[in-house]
Amino acid sequence: MLLCLDIGNTNIKAGVFEGESLIAHWRFSTQRHRLADEYAALFMQLFDLHQIRPREIRGCAIACVVPPLRAVFEEMVRHYLGLEPLMVGPGIRTGIRLAVENPREVGADRVANAVATYRLYGGPAIAIAFGTATVFDVISRDGEYLGGAIAPGILVAAEALVTAAAQLYQVELTRPPRVIGRNTIQAMQSGLILGFASMVEGMIQRIQAELEEPARVIATGGLADTIAHEVRAIQVVDPHLTLHGLRFLFELNRRR
Repeated sequence: MLLCLDIGNTNIKAGVFEGESLIAHWRFSTQRHRLADEYAALFMQLFDLHQIRPREIRGCAIACVVPPLRAVFEEMVRHYLGLEPLMVGPGIRTGIRLAVENPREVGADRVANAVATYRLYGGPAIAIAFGTATVFDVISRDGEYLGGAIAPGILVAAEALVTAAAQLYQVELTRPPRVIGRNTIQAMQSGLILGFASMVEGMIQRIQAELEEPARVIATGGLADTIAHEVRAIQVVDPHLTLHGLRFLFELNRRR
């Protein structure tokens, strides 16, 4: 079995693969001050709920964009699973060429998403991750990672709006009944959901124009389903894209 961990700024996504099958997966909030022992206790409970024996886990791949947690999870995996984790970063084999000015700047999660997108869906492709940030990653027909764009995430934008505007408040991030909101809640939902959908549509069109050929569009992340319903150009919603990318990276580097 293979344990894959995607450690993001807001959430941690974890999954256990048996061969190519994702047999268990979890999502929980990122706690930057938790210790390795505390995370280990959580994972042991999750393993037990799914009848996964820790000794059956023979490998681990980690993408971490939260620097303080990198050492925490390395310690957890080494101490409690007896494994040396594959940390996605400079120096590992990816199977794709990072055709950007500074490949070391590309986040581990973006590398995993690009690898999974090309392996599962081919190129050219646009992978859009709806998380703390809304991230567009572009892969060429030949499997080159060309770069992309980074915009604020929907939750970040919503929190900023509430913090900066005294008379606005948190609203449920669901589609409003109409674009023209008849009250404050509907108006905020329209701006956040439909406004973001319009931004995504516009960015897809601009990226396609630069590529000069149609590209397949894949969405992932917590709010991918919500936005995909509003953006016709999104062809696939793959909630586990990053975890699959980590699996591919582990398999590729295990052969070294």
